[in-house]
Amino acid sequence: MKQQGAHPEDTEGTPDASSRPDTAEEPDGAHRDVAHIDEVEGDEPLLPARVHRPSDLMRLVGGVLAVVVLLAIAAFAHGTTSGLEQDINKGTGQAPDLLIKIAGLASSIAILLVPVAFAIERLIKRDGLRIADGVLAAVLAHGVTLATDLWVARAAPDSIQDALTQPSPGDIHALTDPVHGYLAPVIAYMTAVGMSRRPRWRAVLWVVLLLDAFSMLVTGYTTPFSIILTVLIGWTVAYGTLYAVGSPNVRPTGRTLMAGLRTVGFRPVTASREEAADAAESGDRGRRYFVTLEDGPPLDVTVVDREQQAQGFFYRAWRNLALRGFATRRSLQSLRQALEQEALLAYAAIAAGANAPKLIATSELGPDAVMLVYEHTGGHTLDSLADEEITDDLLRDTWHQVKALQSRRIAHRRLVGDAILVDRSGTVILTDLRGGEIAAGDLLLRMDVSQLLVTLGLRVGAERAVASALSVLGPDAVADCLPMLQPIALSRSTRATLRRLARERAEREREAVLEASRHSRPARGHDADESRPAVLDKAGKKAVRAEQRAEKRAIDEAIEEAREEDLLSQIRHEVLRIRPQAPVEPARLERVRPRTLISLIAGAIGAYFLLTQLTHIEFGPLISNAEWGWVAAAMLFSALSYVAAAMALLGFVPERVPFLRTVAAQVAGSFVKIVAPAAVGGVALNTRFLQRAGVRPGLAVASVGASQLFGLGCHILMLLAFGYLTGTEKTPSLSPSRTVIGGLLTVAVLVLVVTSVPFLRKFVVTRVRSLFAGVVPRMLDVLQRPQKLITGIGGMLLLTACFVMCLDASVRAFGDESTSVSIASVAVVFLAGNALGSAAPTPGGVGAVEATLTVGLIAVGLPSEVAAPAVLLFRLLTLWLPVLPGWLAFNHLTRKAAL
Repeated sequence: MKQQGAHPEDTEGTPDASSRPDTAEEPDGAHRDVAHIDEVEGDEPLLPARVHRPSDLMRLVGGVLAVVVLLAIAAFAHGTTSGLEQDINKGTGQAPDLLIKIAGLASSIAILLVPVAFAIERLIKRDGLRIADGVLAAVLAHGVTLATDLWVARAAPDSIQDALTQPSPGDIHALTDPVHGYLAPVIAYMTAVGMSRRPRWRAVLWVVLLLDAFSMLVTGYTTPFSIILTVLIGWTVAYGTLYAVGSPNVRPTGRTLMAGLRTVGFRPVTASREEAADAAESGDRGRRYFVTLEDGPPLDVTVVDREQQAQGFFYRAWRNLALRGFATRRSLQSLRQALEQEALLAYAAIAAGANAPKLIATSELGPDAVMLVYEHTGGHTLDSLADEEITDDLLRDTWHQVKALQSRRIAHRRLVGDAILVDRSGTVILTDLRGGEIAAGDLLLRMDVSQLLVTLGLRVGAERAVASALSVLGPDAVADCLPMLQPIALSRSTRATLRRLARERAEREREAVLEASRHSRPARGHDADESRPAVLDKAGKKAVRAEQRAEKRAIDEAIEEAREEDLLSQIRHEVLRIRPQAPVEPARLERVRPRTLISLIAGAIGAYFLLTQLTHIEFGPLISNAEWGWVAAAMLFSALSYVAAAMALLGFVPERVPFLRTVAAQVAGSFVKIVAPAAVGGVALNTRFLQRAGVRPGLAVASVGASQLFGLGCHILMLLAFGYLTGTEKTPSLSPSRTVIGGLLTVAVLVLVVTSVPFLRKFVVTRVRSLFAGVVPRMLDVLQRPQKLITGIGGMLLLTACFVMCLDASVRAFGDESTSVSIASVAVVFLAGNALGSAAPTPGGVGAVEATLTVGLIAVGLPSEVAAPAVLLFRLLTLWLPVLPGWLAFNHLTRKAAL
């Protein structure tokens, strides 16, 4: 018996399927000493002591939601709660006194004895970790109950207090506890230690809880809502504790596997763990072992446990939410369901005539794992084969196996490279049937065909993959799969491979563009240095434009030569050569598109912020005191700002982009910035818009970056200029105010701090370098087009002027001559508030901008009763009222494929 490492169950190696010995190659020494039969050559190395189960997190979230719902019912359904309490008190009041006393005494004793007895039982079985988890959960639950009692007594609404408390029978001037300080810790303790998995202990616990609740309800020391809240708090805290600290790992070891094999009649000698080729989908496959026996051929054993089965739970849950039911699989199955499904698929595949591993035994490995025993197949997976080993005969044999499955309506659901095994004789064997489905519909069968086309296309190209499919399935069956040929219908690993190939294609195109640009610029630069005059005449300008057009043609030709079709497009073209009339429109597999979900969430967040901003405003006096002429002027300046924003963007885009559609994109940005910081949301939307308008991705990012960089510079210069003017308004000298000096000194100090701290210096230098790497060449292109440059600069200045005039008109709408402030002061206030709003993490700078603008207007001499409504009007016109038009523009541009 070979044994490596300090631990007898450390992994000795990760043997490939091809490296396993066949029965004929077993040496005589294979009949090993039975005394060492429990030794395991290969097992999972260094299993984690604890695992964080998604099921615990889901129960935690469910418990929190249940507590919220219970409190909401208590707060808003006061009549219902009062009637329920009266009915329960009337029913329990008829119970005999003797029964009440016996129940109270028994429950009081049992509520303490049951946890102690269970702890003793666990300690005897050397399971002290569970006891520690239970004690921690109990302590935390006790703290939560104390906090809840304090909240109900001091801050909760009266309706909640009435639902959770009542006058104490012993003292009518005192109230009962809203949450039972001893019962919640007991529930948390018993849940954390895992009593729910032991039927007898669970039954005892429920009897004790019911007796305790009954006795306390009858004697008037609690209310029904208090009992329910106590149970929910204990249950929720327990699962929160388990998820935070992790549950003890009950994953079976290799020795457990060996013992399980002996229980079903095998005599194992060694077991070697195989590592999954795709770690992202290993949870769907289970853990695999290669097992040699004392007598007989070796075995392939698959072990499925609760922890590994739960891997990828949130990903599968999202797929179940986003995709239609026929396109998804269950997000979480019980072990029994997983065992039965894999066994059923194994038998069904062989009955259909397909080559599949033969299942010869199944068994449980304790309460948390099962195993499936297969005859050893051996060989190599398709992923591990060299390109020259993948012959046309092998491709056709693969399609024959799929055809056999589909003849009995069996869908494999995971026809990737590591699920296709080629044995020593060259026979194709389909493995990983666990995620399959019997009695599958046409859509699932077509998804299998499209998946296998992509899997084979990644190895041998689209032409050979389609040709082999046509030779076996026929043109009609292959053409029918085209609507399923979309990334969302493919496996997770296949999508990742396609994304990687797309990045590589984009990199090759970029290198081709740079190479073409380098070849065209040296000659042009030399000519400019030698023969171009300082001031170009008309002929010289024509020559410059001709050179620019020639460079653009060279770049376009380089892009055309470097452009490559993605694999899915290549497969479609190959199929359409045979069936030109085949349907190519992708099938609607998504139930909820990510874009739709984002729009719904964005709308909800925007509505929430809008309501929180408007609930405390008295609109009656506000409307009656307003000067509606200035309100109309403020609305006009707000609307004009979207035209200015479009000019500011297009001024840095040399390509031709529709102006009106650009204005609509800026209106759509008023909706986007509600759910993201203004600087982030606007950049993403404008970049996406330019890409959709035909600007290449790198140039689109550079154009938006140039616009943002130039806007930042203008913003700083205008802030300093208006600040200087504000400081000299009331003094005959031209010396700046102390505020401006203080601001400049603050900026200087920040610059010194950044340059002196290595981490900050490196961070800033990296960001600035990446910014200038794309922005500076773009700025040079814009500088060669004076009309564009003037449009961009004019748009920047007009945009700032529109917002300043809008704020000034809002101030004049609620003020008079005695409360007026200069336009320079309003400009300083707006520029400072806008800068803070861009830096604030809240959507649209909500909260930070309002506070800054209000404080700034008061600081420059405006009364607070004028400053507050003026800022509210300004924010309504520039942030909140444009949300609905922005949402309409966003959806319109999305439908037109402009976003």
